[in-house]
Amino acid sequence: MKIELQKVLPADIEKRSFEIITEELGDRKIPEELAPIVKRVIHTSADFDYYDNMKFSENVVKNIAQTIRNGACIVTDTQMAKSGINKKLLETFGGEVFCFMSDEDVAEKAKENGTTRATASIDKASLLERPVIFAIGNAPTALVRIFELYSEEQIKPEAVIGVPVGFVNVVESKNLIMSSDMPYIVAAGRKGGSNVAAAICNAILYMMRDGLL
Repeated sequence: MKIELQKVLPADIEKRSFEIITEELGDRKIPEELAPIVKRVIHTSADFDYYDNMKFSENVVKNIAQTIRNGACIVTDTQMAKSGINKKLLETFGGEVFCFMSDEDVAEKAKENGTTRATASIDKASLLERPVIFAIGNAPTALVRIFELYSEEQIKPEAVIGVPVGFVNVVESKNLIMSSDMPYIVAAGRKGGSNVAAAICNAILYMMRDGLL
């Protein structure tokens, strides 16, 4: 039995994938500066629900690009998200990515305080003496802690990318971020993940590289 597949060179697979996404979106409109982000998230997840789920505070994408150019770092809540972000490209703008979840002091602090490691990792991130963008794809407790520290005027994130996935406290934590005046990109509802967090970061970096931001 002969299997008929599309003949697409490996280098052209991503390009063809984005063409398919654009075709299947049809008449659904996305603002020009947001389209590359929404489409990359759909490309990463093969889930068109993100067309409706992605929520952006005003001017957040331009603001993230500017703060990256000013040397902001990205703090994630998983090693997977850290691995997925294009660190070489980020470095060309003077930035770097941190994930403190595996640090011994974070584990000790979480045990001592009876919190999650995600909460303790945000506490550690709050001590960074540089602009910070949070990219949270797994732990709703990380978003809750960001909200708490911001409310207590202990941190002032440049932006919060809040896309944890799951069922427990996920929707509530995202709603907290959207209820604040912090700049945010949020995947409303239960969907998200570390891959989505990385995809959002990369979409912005690629737009910067290509002169679109």
